[in-house]
Amino acid sequence: MLPAGLESGLIDSWNYFVHLVVLLVPLFIGASFLVGLAQEYLPPEKVERKLRGHDEGAGNVAAAGLGAVTPFCSCSTVPVLAGLLQAGAPLGLAFSFLLASPLVNEIAVLLLVGLFGIEVTVWYIVMTFVAAVVGGLVIGRLGLAEQVKEVSITNETDQAVATDGGTVDCCAGGPTPTEQTHRQHVESAARDAWSFFVDTLPYLILGMVIGALIHGVVPVDVLQTVLGPENPLAVPLAALAGAPVYVSLSGMLPIAASLSEQGIAIGTVLAFVVGGAGVSIPNVILLNKLFKRRLLVVYATTVVAIGVIVGVVFNIFIV
Repeated sequence: MLPAGLESGLIDSWNYFVHLVVLLVPLFIGASFLVGLAQEYLPPEKVERKLRGHDEGAGNVAAAGLGAVTPFCSCSTVPVLAGLLQAGAPLGLAFSFLLASPLVNEIAVLLLVGLFGIEVTVWYIVMTFVAAVVGGLVIGRLGLAEQVKEVSITNETDQAVATDGGTVDCCAGGPTPTEQTHRQHVESAARDAWSFFVDTLPYLILGMVIGALIHGVVPVDVLQTVLGPENPLAVPLAALAGAPVYVSLSGMLPIAASLSEQGIAIGTVLAFVVGGAGVSIPNVILLNKLFKRRLLVVYATTVVAIGVIVGVVFNIFIV
């Protein structure tokens, strides 16, 4: 027999897991379809062509916007970044694209709406988008162009690690037909959505299991001690903790929802999400092929700083 407290906690965890499944799985399928549409109408090569001719300033806004609406897997995002830099695009513009890509996308938006509501989601989008633009402008003025390695990143396999977790075939296959009807695009997006959903489902389930266990088993006082308002370092700790526990963005958001349910401030929770999504191990491994160590550190530091700023602003001014 399990101790009474543990048994009731596990029952609570199961109930919360079912709640997350009912809430998040339909949203994730819908988000996957939007991802498929984005990749149909804005493939990586088209994004690269659109950004090559831009300069800093308005170019940073355009780069962040395209990064937000094109949630490519890491195997596509980093080659687009390499193509931009090798074509002479300003480093800051390329960084705005790189910063926005994992932080603002269809999956994050729909899951955030389902978990935290429209107001939190809108503020999150605005803040991370502005941070991507400003971050790119600042990095562009630091004179770090020599920190980009003289390499060309190519896809070595048909499968690659996705920015959102899992392995997907987004970089595989032969040439895309140049002329397709809207119906063909939609049908292709639907097929890609189902494939993406199946590939990423294990990570979503893992995140929901962890979130359910946090909700039902982990004592609230332990969470409050580490991440509660009494700890002045709660937000930086959350931003730093996101990276090593990253399973996928779709997997992290159920964990974030559970932390919020346990009384952790929404800003602290979002700092955790930003830190994990931006400094995920797949991203860092691929960026290490393109950036020298100093620039890689600048990127990671910028993401953590964005997470801290988002967290502090949310905690003090918004919620």
